[in-house]
Amino acid sequence: MSRFSRLLLALFLYGFSLVGHTESLLAVTTDESINLTTWAYYVQDEQLDSIEQISQLSNNRWQKLTPKFNQKLAIKPFWIKFSLYNASPKSIRRYLSLNNPHIDKISLYHLERGKPMLTTEMGDHYPFSQRPIAHNGFLYRFSLAPDVVNTFYIRIETEGSAALPLTLLSPVTLFKSTETQSLYQGFQLGALMAIGVFSLFIALASRSYSYSYYSGYVLSMTLLVASLHGLSFRYLWPNFPFMQQVFPALIPLVVTFALMFTEKVLQLKYHNLNMLRICRLSAAISLLLALLNPFIDYGLALKINLFDVLIAVSLMMFFAITLSLQNHKLAKLYTLAWSGMLIGAFISAMLYLGVLYLPIDHQTPMMLGLTFEVVFMAAILAIRYNDERKAKLESQQEALAQAERVRQSKEDALKAEAQANERLEQMVQQRTLELEVALRELNEANQKLTEQTTIDSLTGVKNRAAFDKRLSAEGRISRRQQTPLAILMIDIDHFKAINDNHGHLAGDAALKLIAQALNQKIRRPSDLVSRFGGEEFAMILPNTSEEGALSVAELMRETVQQLPLSWEQQAMPLTISVGLCAEVVTDDQHVNLLVERADKALYCAKNNGRNRVSVYTPELEQ
Repeated sequence: MSRFSRLLLALFLYGFSLVGHTESLLAVTTDESINLTTWAYYVQDEQLDSIEQISQLSNNRWQKLTPKFNQKLAIKPFWIKFSLYNASPKSIRRYLSLNNPHIDKISLYHLERGKPMLTTEMGDHYPFSQRPIAHNGFLYRFSLAPDVVNTFYIRIETEGSAALPLTLLSPVTLFKSTETQSLYQGFQLGALMAIGVFSLFIALASRSYSYSYYSGYVLSMTLLVASLHGLSFRYLWPNFPFMQQVFPALIPLVVTFALMFTEKVLQLKYHNLNMLRICRLSAAISLLLALLNPFIDYGLALKINLFDVLIAVSLMMFFAITLSLQNHKLAKLYTLAWSGMLIGAFISAMLYLGVLYLPIDHQTPMMLGLTFEVVFMAAILAIRYNDERKAKLESQQEALAQAERVRQSKEDALKAEAQANERLEQMVQQRTLELEVALRELNEANQKLTEQTTIDSLTGVKNRAAFDKRLSAEGRISRRQQTPLAILMIDIDHFKAINDNHGHLAGDAALKLIAQALNQKIRRPSDLVSRFGGEEFAMILPNTSEEGALSVAELMRETVQQLPLSWEQQAMPLTISVGLCAEVVTDDQHVNLLVERADKALYCAKNNGRNRVSVYTPELEQ
């Protein structure tokens, strides 16, 4: 059969179908894209849910599919059918495109010569990997053999928009349209992402609420646009279809950020408190809607969100226009920027709600308005940032001038203070010199007084008070460091006889000579010789064992025995008796016990014949 004959047959069948109310037959010959909507029929009946039922359905039940039929949200499930005929002499390959990424379930049945050939299940209720071809929309690839009629039955079930941009594409046309669409979507999302991230960095650097809210608005809008184009499902959550039911929550979230940004950029806090309250209340309601969206029916949530968008956009335009009439600079630019978004949002909302019909995608007006609005909003932020920078510079200059005045005042005050300080310093120096002289004299007097209070006036060695104070201190050191402390008790033998035979002056001379001899023989600065009372002396030997103390005691005894003392040309032999005790101090009372034990050892030395050294032993207690 020639190509011309095939065309005549196709036209004949098409004309017959119009008369008999059967399906129309589309002859496919060119590589151009074909809109199948005008060639398709539909039937809407929830009881028809299988291919057997729908294929046996009477032709009278089928109605011509019009673009206005499925423009509303959440319509009942329906079937569409159309037939294709290859009018060329050889087999050709084509793609069936349904470019609506948000249809829940698509059941496609491909019949060739009236016999089932292939069944495909698609939709965003299934994982993305289940789609026959990885594409943002839905694609089905098939071949058309010559002289064969191919019939397609498609069951559509969705809670969202049921818009059917149903197109027949050749491979070349599909490649071109996909490339064009990817370029447009990539440019749009790239621009939004760049503006959002740039605003976020400025917000972090400047801590500006305006840029923070604008960044949140643009980034959430970027995610929403990516979801509308089917990119989020393809790249972000391909294995989680339930996220497609949650993404409408992005709409009130975008509105929330837009309202908070409007509050800041229009400075409602300073211009109109009533507008500020309304704006914040609207933002709170939109945020609540975003949180409640996952728990609301999908179709109902979309309708509520669309009304929220319309009300919020209207409110923001009202605020902007009102402040523009009051000569608010940024409000005029804001009105211009938001007007594009307002018009686009209204047109898209009317299309989704079925109030208005245009032969374009529902989101196209809003996307165009969004692009216009985002660009102008960025310009508004730049202008506001520049105004704030100028105001900050003026404030800094004023602050610098004020600081200069303060500095000058301080310099004058410092000069006056320096002059006063100079005069005062001269007076202080004079008084200081007088005080230093008086203080030196006082120190000398105090030093003499201190020496008088710690030195025995007759012998020149330390007195009993100095001995007691030093004994207490050395006892604490011995206890802390666990070192032995030695005490020597020294008594002059037969001292009473010296006083009786030679007089008290001779006794005093003997005391002086013995005290000086003992003091000269001590070996360490920490050792102490003191007059204990009468003819009795005491020595403190820190960190000294019993053997070391015994050696020192013998040295002292020998030294005294060799002293050349005479009185009125009469020789006076001198000897001493020494008692010692050396132990590690264990408590505050132990030091007194050391003195008592050394004293007992002294009495032992005297009782054993004098002129000897006796060491304390426990047997002395008996």
